[in-house]
Amino acid sequence: MPLTFDDLLTRARALSRGDRRAILGITGSPGAGKSTLAESLVRELNGTGEPWAAHVPMDGFHLADVELDRLGLRDRKGAPATFDAAGYAALLRRLRETDPEAAGDVVYAPGFERVLEQPVAGAVPVPPTARLVVTEGNYLLLDHGAWPRVRRQLDEVWFCELDERERLRRLITRHEEFGKGHEEAVAWVMRSDQPNAELVAATRGRADLVVPASVLKSPSPLGVTD
Repeated sequence: MPLTFDDLLTRARALSRGDRRAILGITGSPGAGKSTLAESLVRELNGTGEPWAAHVPMDGFHLADVELDRLGLRDRKGAPATFDAAGYAALLRRLRETDPEAAGDVVYAPGFERVLEQPVAGAVPVPPTARLVVTEGNYLLLDHGAWPRVRRQLDEVWFCELDERERLRRLITRHEEFGKGHEEAVAWVMRSDQPNAELVAATRGRADLVVPASVLKSPSPLGVTD
């Protein structure tokens, strides 16, 4: 039977057992729909009650432009080396190992401001009621550098898969929406995003589940991003 969005909800709910907080990772190439899937899962899992799930994107661990300039990596922004992977892993470990009800504390994660294209500290609250954290990013399944530390904190990792032509179209459109002209957006995608996408695509076989684009289109219309 084809995978459905309800199947994903059931699988996500089952990750949290007892008093332990679980962490679900969602990965895929840029523009494949990671953020849309994560946000949709969290919204449906929470319903109208106290937050049972929280969304913590990897993008908050982008290095700031001033540091990218110092490292000479500004033109590679978005590549694995332009993230604080070790810091990301440390936050996930804290979220995983803390007994949220005993501590009673909100854990704050960094966010990412798309208009400024800069990380923002303390922007994402994870309440003590959250039994599941859904985190998403390109490099959750990379096997080098500090990235394996990230994978060790994740109960499962799902890989979002979208038709390549459609993924590129949506990615270019997103860059245009945030201020780039069409030619500039195409150039950035092909110079920066596409090499990253090929790197991510090579990690597909390490995922616990592959989520096809058809699932992202049901049961309700989802505008696919990231």
